[in-house]
Amino acid sequence: DQGLNITEDQLFDDWYEYRSTEMGLYGLQQKLVEQLLILGELRGDLLTINPNADVDMVEIYNFNVSKNNKYASPINFFKLISASNNFIRILEREHPEVLDPESPITNYDKLYGEALCMRACAYFNAVRIYGKVPYIYESLVTIEEINNYINSSGSWIDSVYIGFSRDGYYNDTIYNHPVTLEKRMYDLDLVIEVFAKQLETEIKAVGVNHYINNNDETWEVTIWNTYALHALLGQMYLTQGDYTKAIRHFDQIIYNTTDNYRYQIDGSFAATNWRSIFANIDAREHIYTIWFDKSYFQQNQFQSFFEPWVPHTYMLKPSRIAINNWETVWRNQIINEDLQNPARSRMAFPGIPSDFYRGYGSSYLYLRNGIYLPGDEYMRMLDLKSKGDQRSVDAIMAEVDTIVFKYSINKNLFDQDANFIVYRAAAIHLYEAEIYTWWAYPRGGEVKPYVSMALDIINDGANYGVSPRVQVGVRGRVGLGGGNDGLRVSNITYIHDPFTNEILDYVDLSGNLLAKQLLLEEQILDERARELAFEGERFYDLLRIAKRRMDIEPDFLAKKVSAKYPAEQRDQIYNLLLDEKNWYINYFE
Repeated sequence: DQGLNITEDQLFDDWYEYRSTEMGLYGLQQKLVEQLLILGELRGDLLTINPNADVDMVEIYNFNVSKNNKYASPINFFKLISASNNFIRILEREHPEVLDPESPITNYDKLYGEALCMRACAYFNAVRIYGKVPYIYESLVTIEEINNYINSSGSWIDSVYIGFSRDGYYNDTIYNHPVTLEKRMYDLDLVIEVFAKQLETEIKAVGVNHYINNNDETWEVTIWNTYALHALLGQMYLTQGDYTKAIRHFDQIIYNTTDNYRYQIDGSFAATNWRSIFANIDAREHIYTIWFDKSYFQQNQFQSFFEPWVPHTYMLKPSRIAINNWETVWRNQIINEDLQNPARSRMAFPGIPSDFYRGYGSSYLYLRNGIYLPGDEYMRMLDLKSKGDQRSVDAIMAEVDTIVFKYSINKNLFDQDANFIVYRAAAIHLYEAEIYTWWAYPRGGEVKPYVSMALDIINDGANYGVSPRVQVGVRGRVGLGGGNDGLRVSNITYIHDPFTNEILDYVDLSGNLLAKQLLLEEQILDERARELAFEGERFYDLLRIAKRRMDIEPDFLAKKVSAKYPAEQRDQIYNLLLDEKNWYINYFE
């Protein structure tokens, strides 16, 4: 009555109203990040709960989720899908040139591409969570309509549907008639088939260049853009197991020759600079990042989840498995090998423990009475552990808590505005290494995988060959990609004590390609844990590999996830996860 509610017919008179609507869609994406992080990490093996965890988090942790669980509710996915549907419909009606592949590219085409990406990504994330999702027809543009449709028995009458002729005027050829919508459920394969095809064939361009107006280059990676489109498509196809299509899109990112060869792994974030990936938005690493800023009242609860200081609630913390992934890495180790009699091989120098650029002080911290454990004390603890002096280790670690620190870097207590990285360069490189582990394709007159390429991508960037920039690899940029401490897949593979690095045993993998592939896949999975922990993808990494190994290791996921639980709960979770149905939140049963 006061004229504050703006209806659709009052909008879209000029470009700025379209742009404002686009920003509204990104606001809806912001509402998804807490859910994406919790469901993607708490169901995996790297994150666990504290006694402060709320009831909904405990349900997620226990794989016993009720329908009123706020982190499991699909409502925010439906809001984004319905808003995207409406914006897509309006663009097609008001700017039909977006449907014409021959027409010149305009900002409306780019907006159209962004909306299609947002909708596809919402469906893709939802189906990874729920196993199947209802298809939301484009005529359903309000949450009330969507809820009525979803709760229908099998079909729903959309009695207020209005269709406009695309070749008529705004007030010409209008139809207002009841339409019966059959309730359709999409599984993962159907979501990918429908929406990947849409992204491949219906997008002329994606990503409006806001830099022209605001002189802020980071805008490019805080909206859907061409590289983010390729990342989403590559991730979809990899999840489906189509390596050829996946690598085609990942190559567009990794081997691009524009923009100073961005997204190749050089020394930009090497050593102590690695943590700056999370302190700022930087287009050399960030591909697509959901932005937050307290100054604009754009905030999330990440600090509250992870920090123990009042007013935060400290509900989540790293698992011991996550910590060991960093603390049992050894740099500069030297092995005296006896390949004729591997049982006689010994460590000439065990090396220095800890992935300390990506681990302590970057991804996690130890606290004693709310104060950070100093770095020199941390290193002394690891040294004592490597010498087997557990009593001294226990003395140092008494009364120590562990926190996730990745979302607190450069943050004040009340900021609550850490960004959420959806895609970044290292993740894409590690995806590509995973593909090369298994992808058999014609090479040198034979059809075979390219395992050495996977190692080159991770260790030192040698996969690039000659490049204008020096490539260092995902491990190489944190000092772990050398000959002694890089990932290796050899005929003789040693089994080390994780805390002393002494050789305990060995296995001979000579002539056993499958065993070498499985070993490398496991190493890549561990590398993803060190590089990408707490960024929302861990459970889906485990899920993807579990499906790949279904015939040879059907309890892979159950073993991995149950290992983080207390001894008294471990068997229960293991047995629960032997049933693939329990890998998903069965919300739509």
